[in-house]
Formats: sequence, C-alpha cells, structure tokens
Amino acid sequence: MSAVHYPYFNYILSQLELGNSSLERSFGHHVHWGYWENPLDEKCTDDDFYQAAENLSRKLCTLARVSDNQQVLDVGCGFGGTVSLLNNTCQGMKLTGINIDDRQIARAKANVKPANGNDIEFIVGDACSLPFDNEVFDRVLAVECIFHFPSRDSFFEEAIRVLKPGGNITLSDFVASPLLIPSCHMLKLPLLNKLNFFGHCDIITLNKYRQLAAQFGLKMQMHDITRNTLPTYTYLRSLLKNSNLGRLYSLQARPGIALMKYISMFYLLTYPILSFTKPIE
Repeated sequence: MSAVHYPYFNYILSQLELGNSSLERSFGHHVHWGYWENPLDEKCTDDDFYQAAENLSRKLCTLARVSDNQQVLDVGCGFGGTVSLLNNTCQGMKLTGINIDDRQIARAKANVKPANGNDIEFIVGDACSLPFDNEVFDRVLAVECIFHFPSRDSFFEEAIRVLKPGGNITLSDFVASPLLIPSCHMLKLPLLNKLNFFGHCDIITLNKYRQLAAQFGLKMQMHDITRNTLPTYTYLRSLLKNSNLGRLYSLQARPGIALMKYISMFYLLTYPILSFTKPIE
C-alpha cells in the first residue's frame, strides 16, 4: 500500500502548517463540499462554509440512518470531520476512520478525541483492501472520496464484506451525465491528469451505480443534492481569489473549479447522496 498525495491536500496541509486561519476554519475539519438547505442563504464566509460542510456530513449520516450504539466505518475519512460529528451527536458508538494518507490520519488523531461513551480509532489503510473482519460494521460511509479509489468494484466488495446484513453503504459523489463521460476520460490523459488540482478522479454515471447495485445485490436509494451544494463554488472562488496559491496551484485549481461550477449549474455534473442496503439473508 502506498499513499497517494493529491495537489489539493498538499496545498491545504501546507497552508494549515503555515497557520492559515481561513483554511483552518473552512477545510481544517471537513474536506468536502457544503450543503445549504436554502442555497440563497449562502454568505461566502469561512464560518458559513464550515457550517455547510458540517451540514453535508449530517445530511449523509441522517440518510444512512446512523444512530446510537452502532459501529460505523468512515472510509476516506480525511481529517476526521464526519467521525467528529458523530462523536459529538451520538453515544455508545464504535467509530473507525480509515484513509490511505498518513498525514490526514495524523491530523484526525490529534484533533478528534472520544466523548459520550464512544470509542474512536483512526488507521492508515486502503479502501479497496479493508483490514477488518467480516460483518463488523452497521454502517459504512464514504463522503466525497470514492472517485479517488482505484476500483469501485473492489471497494464495494470490501465494504459489503465488512458490513452486517441489513446495514448500508452511504456515500456522496460527483456523478456525470452520459454526455460528459468522454470529457471525463480525457482528464485521465497524463498531461491533463497532472494539471488536475484534485488529482486522479474516476467519474461515472448514475446508471453505472445502478449496475453496481444490481451486481452486488444491493437496494439503492438516491438523493440529489446538487442544488444545495452549488454555493460551494461561490465560496471557493472567493477563497482562491484571496489566497496566495502560487503559479502551479493557480493553474491547477482555478480553471477546474470554474468548469465544475458551470457544468453543475446545468446538471451535467450532479452531486447525489447514494445509499446501498445489504440484504438480510
């Protein structure tokens, strides 16, 4: 297993080390898009975005039906923001976060401490080769990270293996219209991939997720929250404008985020929360 360091995480971590208070507030806890119940309420401040990111994790956990006294695995846990949310709102939990980047795990361990009778563990590991016994978790979460995994098939195989019957895998992802897929394939070309601020991203269609659900015998539910996430782009534009990104990061970040904004506005790129329930045998 070898860690993969993506440009956006390199930038965030370097700025956190330099004491960037704006990034500390907005991306020092969660590293994913925000959710606004009313998108017109977006205020384009660090505190507003922090709360929106917290709301997205909360929305996903609600749809996953996370509750007290469960064992929950957060795959691609980042800095531990979703684990921290559950630690603060639930009790009697066994919360496990796993990430392939030891730098993210180190920050999660430093910042998230058990409360409310919960047990917390953060470990370095591979989403496609989970180091856990069979059928130990009530819920498996993957917040805005599955597009980085080497194989969705392998992840689903592993997540199903460690999930108890009747449990669910709940994730958020960027999902492309079939019209957009040829362009997504182009982003995998070596030069374009090198310039991608978000690194390697495998973007698929909703139909592909339906095929995965059928392949693994899972019941799939979909909640489209694209509209609720759109203010993220307004905030990111403001953040990038006021940040000293440097020439390379500017070349990588600004065009990609602008493109994502416009194709999302026209729903060529959507942002759903997807939940897959493992049958009770």
